Amino acid sequence: GCSDVASETGREKSGNSACKIKQGPRFSEKELFMDKKRQVIIVGGGASGLTAGIMAARNGATVTILEQNEKPGRKICVTGNGRCNLTNQDMSWKYFHGEHPEFAKKILAQFSLEDTLRFFDELGIVVTEKKGWLYPRGGQAKYIPELLLLRARSLKVKIKTREKVLKIYKEQNTWKVQTEGWTYEGDAVILANGSKASKVPGSDGSGYVLAEELGHSVLRPLPALTGLKAKGNFFSSWAGVRTEGKATLWIDGEVSDSETGELQLTEYGISGIPVFQISGAAARALDQKKKVSVTLNFFPEYTETAVRELLLEREKKYPELSAAERLLGLLPDKLIKVLQKQKDLCMAMTAFPLEIKGTSGFEQAQVCTGGVDTTEINPETLESLLCQGLYFAGELLDIDGPCGGYNLQWAWSSGAVAGRYAAKEQR
Repeated sequence: GCSDVASETGREKSGNSACKIKQGPRFSEKELFMDKKRQVIIVGGGASGLTAGIMAARNGATVTILEQNEKPGRKICVTGNGRCNLTNQDMSWKYFHGEHPEFAKKILAQFSLEDTLRFFDELGIVVTEKKGWLYPRGGQAKYIPELLLLRARSLKVKIKTREKVLKIYKEQNTWKVQTEGWTYEGDAVILANGSKASKVPGSDGSGYVLAEELGHSVLRPLPALTGLKAKGNFFSSWAGVRTEGKATLWIDGEVSDSETGELQLTEYGISGIPVFQISGAAARALDQKKKVSVTLNFFPEYTETAVRELLLEREKKYPELSAAERLLGLLPDKLIKVLQKQKDLCMAMTAFPLEIKGTSGFEQAQVCTGGVDTTEINPETLESLLCQGLYFAGELLDIDGPCGGYNLQWAWSSGAVAGRYAAKEQR
């Protein structure tokens, strides 16, 4: 490899002028090792790719980031409703999903929440907290990629935009990354090109194809953190309603999960953070042809008995009002119109049943469940166990988290770890 040639040249020169050795080395240490800088190519300029680029450059590598969009970091700009939920105070690998969620453990330990906050502080980002969810103080996501890019450029990271990678292969220990206009060469490649989730152009799943061409297995990617489509013809009646409630996911008649928070009732079914949190498990179960349903409790702070007592009490107190009128002040009016048509009003209020038929799809999803099989990747370095010098970072891997900054934390942590190790020559 390159390092052998460099050392031979060094020996040759010192041998030819042995008398000069007493006067000090012919080359400075810095000059001697200039040829030895690791060339790292990163495919994808999102959260994990930019972090990987910064970390690889900090660790002495020459870095090139290839981004197929006009601007890097576009997906960061739409996170957290444009406010960018950077991370969460309650960070643990146990919140993550995947075939092997424990894979996230060593990565999160190497670049922890504390390391992440220090990293943001160095970038000039002041962080503010809301119920444990951490955001930039300025409240605008668009500054995050800008600050990442400023740091990357200050470290001499080359950022090539509108470069769609078509093929990656290895020739005589050198990685070749082919785009429409050029073939880049490097000692290591980091695949950080995200998943199929998002409306942002470039969220096309091309990373899965590149990984498969390099011999990696991909667990079928499915939409997660997205709305759920239900069977029924009344949804236009409740579309637009936002109300506190609890969503319970049932798979083949068994309770799988439940989440409480603000539900959004839509023209296709249900949405909102509680629904997002259960959507990945619902998508996976639907893909496995299992029966999936959700029950909605619009009074999660009451027991079913307490709701029955409340309804009876209001019936006695307001005999002149209709059943629907007695619910005014308790629930949104559009929701009342739907609930009053049910046979058992109390059941409708505490366990409204919905048969789920699908998700809102990749375009509406914030992340994907599924991705590159983590059993084929070193859980400490993120290097491929199949191809030396190939690394993975971010959402391309079969690791995803709930709402609340977990997926961005995975991007920062996995990007930092992949960048560090790609910059070092592995022995």
